[in-house]
Formats: sequence, C-alpha cells, structure tokens
Amino acid sequence: MNSWFEITCNTTTDPPKAFIELNDANFEVFDISDTELRISNLGAEACYDLSGLVYKNYYTSLDLRNTSYTYSGANVLTVVGCDDWANFYQAEDEHLPTGCTTICHNEKEVRKDECSGGGCCQVSVNVQKYYYVDLGTYGNHTDNISSFNPCGYAFLGEKKRFNFQGLSDLKDIGAIKNKIEMTVPIVLDWVIDENRTCAQAAQHSNSFACRYAHSYCIDGGKSSGGYRCSCNQGYEGNPYLSPGCKDIDECADPNNNDCEKTCINIPGNYKCSCPHGYDGDGRKDSSGCVAKSSKFPLIKFIIGMSFGCISLIVGTISLYCIIKNRKHTQLREKFFEQNGGLLFKQQSNAKNGSAVDSTKLFTDKELKKATNNYASDRIIGQGGYGIVFKGILPDQRVVAIKRSKIIDKSQVEQFINEMVILTQVNHRNVVKLLGCCLECEVPLLVYEFVSNGTLFHHVHNTDGSMSWLTLENRLRIAAESSSALAYLHSAASIPIIHRDVKLANILLDDHHVVKISDFGASRLVPLDQTQVTTLVQGTLGYLDPEYFHKGHLTDKSDVYSFGVVLAELLTGKKPISNERSLEDRHLATFFVTAVDEHRIFQILEPRVVQEGTLEQLEAAARLVKRCLSLYGKERPTMKEVMMEIERLRTFNKHPWVNEHGNEETTRLDGMDIKHSDLYESQLSSYNYIGDDLEQYNSSPVSLLHPSTYRPR
Repeated sequence: MNSWFEITCNTTTDPPKAFIELNDANFEVFDISDTELRISNLGAEACYDLSGLVYKNYYTSLDLRNTSYTYSGANVLTVVGCDDWANFYQAEDEHLPTGCTTICHNEKEVRKDECSGGGCCQVSVNVQKYYYVDLGTYGNHTDNISSFNPCGYAFLGEKKRFNFQGLSDLKDIGAIKNKIEMTVPIVLDWVIDENRTCAQAAQHSNSFACRYAHSYCIDGGKSSGGYRCSCNQGYEGNPYLSPGCKDIDECADPNNNDCEKTCINIPGNYKCSCPHGYDGDGRKDSSGCVAKSSKFPLIKFIIGMSFGCISLIVGTISLYCIIKNRKHTQLREKFFEQNGGLLFKQQSNAKNGSAVDSTKLFTDKELKKATNNYASDRIIGQGGYGIVFKGILPDQRVVAIKRSKIIDKSQVEQFINEMVILTQVNHRNVVKLLGCCLECEVPLLVYEFVSNGTLFHHVHNTDGSMSWLTLENRLRIAAESSSALAYLHSAASIPIIHRDVKLANILLDDHHVVKISDFGASRLVPLDQTQVTTLVQGTLGYLDPEYFHKGHLTDKSDVYSFGVVLAELLTGKKPISNERSLEDRHLATFFVTAVDEHRIFQILEPRVVQEGTLEQLEAAARLVKRCLSLYGKERPTMKEVMMEIERLRTFNKHPWVNEHGNEETTRLDGMDIKHSDLYESQLSSYNYIGDDLEQYNSSPVSLLHPSTYRPR
C-alpha cells in the first residue's frame, strides 16, 4: 500500500526472516496482527572495566514520526544492572523524564523474577511517536559490583516477554544483550493513513483501503489516528486485497454452528431448521427439534405453574423486604472493611482515637451530590494514589474530596495513612481534614478547599500575572511552610516526616496563605527512633540523595527537599531542567555550585535581587546551601530553618542607604557611583555576564568589581 508496510524477506537464513525498515535501520519482524507489529529490540548499553572506566556506551532512540506506527501501551521501560539509572524522554525538548533505578551492592541483593530495583526495574511509559533513553551510573560498577555485573542495559519492550533471571542475566554480557534484542520485542500499533479517519478516507474511493466487498472501516482512535479494515461478521479473508472478504460456510464445520438437525448456509450467516414431523427452532441451545407426537403439553403446564408462581412471588416479595436492609448493611460493612476501616480503627486506637473520633463520617450519597456524581469537570487534581474533586456541601461549604483510584492493599494503606496523619495535625498552614467516607466502593477523604492553586504554578507562571510574588511574600511563604514542617517534625504528638515536600504540594488560599498538602507518602516516626528504613519514595529533583542511596528516612530528608523549594523561590528555576548544562541540570547542584563560586547573584531572579539587601540574600543563599548538604547530619533542623527565615524577614533596608535615607557614593575605577540608584543607572549601562538577567557575585567587593560587567 505504501513504503511503511514493505516487508523484506531475507532468504539467506534458514528459515528465512522478515525485516522492516524504520528510521534508516532494519528490524526483524516477529509477528503481525490486525492491530500490532512486533519487531526486534535495541537498547542502551554501558560497560565498565574493573577500574570503572567506560569501554562501551550506547544510547537508544527510535523515531516513528511521519510513519503509520505508534508505540503500544504493552511496552515498558526496563533497566537491568546493579548500579544504573535510566531517563526516558518522550520528546526532544522534554524537561521531566520518566525513569527508574537499579541498586544492589552484592549478589545477595539481586532478586530473580522481580523488577523492583534489585538488579532490574520497570516503569510504565506513555509514548506515541518518539523516545530516547539516557543510561547512567552512580559508581561506574565499582565497589565489588563489576565482578558479577560489568554492564548496564535499558530498553523499551513488551513487559510480559521479559523474565529477569537474576545473576545469570547480570554476568553474561553477550547473552543478556542477545536476549533483549531478539526475544523482547517492541510492540507497535499500526493504522492505514494516520492523517485520515474512516469518513475522510471514504471520500477518496480509489485510495480507500476498505473498498472491497464485505469489509468495513474502523477508526484508529484519538491516540493513533488513522483507520483499519476488518471483515464483516460471518466473513473471513484479507479486507485489503481484491476480491476482499469471503463468506464463511458455517455449516461445513459442526463446531461453527449450533444447529441440532439441519444447517443452511446464507451469506454472512446460517440458519437452522427441523425436518418434517418436528417442531422447534432447530438450535441446540434453544428449543431444538421435538417430535410432534411427543410434544409436551405446554399450555396446561403454563396455567398450572402460573398459580404456583403467583403464590411464590407474594412470598418472595415479603422475604425480599425483610432481607433488603440486612444486605444493605452487609454491603456497607464489606466496603468499610475493604476500604481499610479496620486498619483505620486500629491506627486510631493506637493514637487514643481523640482526633479520629471527631472526624465526620460522610455518606456516599452526600458526596455524590456534592460532586455532581464525580463529574469530570469537578476534577481539580490527580496524584499517584487518588483523584481530587471539588465539592459543594448542602451548607454551601466548598470542599476538596480525594478519592482513591484503585482498590488494592498498598493503596488503602497509603490512603488510611494520610487520613490518620491529618487527624493528628492542627496547624494553620496544614490542610485541614474535615471527614471521610468508607462505606462506598472506593475510600474518600474530605478536606478544606484551597482555592488559589499550587505554589508551583505561581513561581513558574509565565503569563506575567504574578505581581504579588515579591521577595517579602516569598520569604513569608517560606516561613509559613517551614513553620508547618517544623511542627510536623517536633511539635506533633508523634513526629511526622512528609517525604514529598515540593512546590506542587504547597497550596495557597485566597490570601496567599500556605497550606501543606498530600500526606499520602508521609511516615510517623516513633519517639524513640531518629530514622525509619523504608522504600525510597518522592519526586525527582527534590529527593534527598542520602535517603535515595541508603533508604534511611529522617527529618533531614524533608530539610533537603525544602532546600530545593527555597532555591526555586529565590531563582524561579525548576528543580530539573534540560536547558541547563549536564552538571547543572539539577537545581540543587546548580545552586550550591553558584554559592561556592561566589556568583549567587547571577542565578537569582531579578526581582529578588532588586528587592533584597546584599546581606539578606547572602544569608538566604547560605541557608539553602546548608539545607542541600549531601549529609543529613550537616543540615539544620527544620526548626532552625524556620528561625533563620524569620531572621531573614527582618532585613528591610538596603545597606547602601544610610539611616537618614541619603545617598552614599563609592569610588569605582575613577567613577562615582550613587548607591541609591545603582540598580537603575548601572544596570542599564552594562550587559551582565551569564545566562540570567541578574549577574551579581556574593561579596560587596566582587559585587562592584569591574570584571563583573561587560560594555554594551
């Protein structure tokens, strides 16, 4: 039909093999179905010698744009190795990739038949036309790993076709590569002419693929576009080639019809009949064929049974009314137990139940009415464990209702965990839990509605409408956020580690007051412990590297994440950005490097530089650096962070203006510079060195040094 469907047969092999050309490369074709095409794989590979030097490094990419193919949802990203990570980019300019990490320090940590991080990891991806995989390592496979795992691999392929064999896959370099490339296919969805639907293609009769007899057209759908052809019911064959689909003779094979006596084939179907002297429709699963002489006295039987049925119905209705309420109660109890009610009771008893007992239990009927039966236009947010709806209660209170997506054991524990934690928190800067509902099919939480969106939207807004986001307000937001986290760490009845501190989980009300939200991943820490060993969970860019590598969760993990939040507030830059160089891609590293190299004013947002004092901004930068220390013991506590931010808020006068408000003058390379208008006159007279608008160094001397500027 066109070049994208051209298959080449290589007869030099025994047996011959089929190949297809995509993106100037040949791929072996394993299977073709009505909707899918399975082709040989290609993956990213990186190998290291015993000293950690790279001797082989390949990345992988496959571009299906301008073809009739899209990637199937059956594919997942798989990483194999003991010291490797992979980022999966779905577009050439994508900033936040999908990825996963494999870490195992010795052979005992390798888990056969599992892809949960111990030698192998898998993550679902949503890719249509283009991807590339970037494979990296943490320690170049040194530290006793290279003896049983010299290489790391990452590839996109069909999930059910890959079975991780543990150490045998890690040790044999050639075998695992051949296994990936030849036994784990990439699954592609295919359509005819992806630029046209069935209706559009039918207008061009000469090129319409479904023009042959007894076939019909099927649209490819929103994701893939295009269309495909299929044979009508009762027909078989190739709908794309003349003469088209042929009638199936169902009567030729008894397995293809349910006739008891006589089968008559008709175009696209068949019919059954009975011989002379028999009554019935001739079908085995119906009345069949019954000899007239032995015909059952059906009329008399029906009359007799009618009287009996009437009596039975009256008794059944009475019994139904009795047991209806009992069944309803049992169903509510079933949902209550299924949705973690027993776990909720257990945890509430462990916390003396005082806060939990005051939590309102909403009915399913109340919440359906409040959300217009969970209408899609009421959705205001989605996360890894639930969907958040906007609801209006009968008393006209606006609330946020969080509903679990899927009912499974792990998700119920996360959901109940968030509910128990929120019932024990009483702080003006933490979102307030109003109640819950456990009697419906999926559990729900009801908490106060925070109307002004997330801090992420306000900080990274590009439409220029965030005039309220002054330095003073940024510091106030930081103070309120740190106050809430300090409360969770040290003032709550049992210390709470949030574990997912980020701008997207900091909400703002109508007055831009902070509300910390999303406690689904949080953990309670017993009073006699300083850390909890747990599976690593969080958001890339905010995740504490010490927690990421060791799995030891402490309150200093929140401090690190909060340090990234402070860096975002001061710079206006995102935590991970491909627009920066590789070594500066992570904001934490970028910020600390700028502080160490005395060029912090080069990366701060221009408004922050204009509104802040030199001493104030330097102190803020030092605080962020302490929070972003790689070692938790070197970071301040959240209470210390809160106190330092409050101290920063007391800086309210520029050090270059004297106490009477008069201008002071500094002599700089033969020029008199008035401090009071340094920003206005000097910033307009020079271009600054660097990528951002503001380009100051971190000390008063370097700030005014001529090498900082370059003439226009």
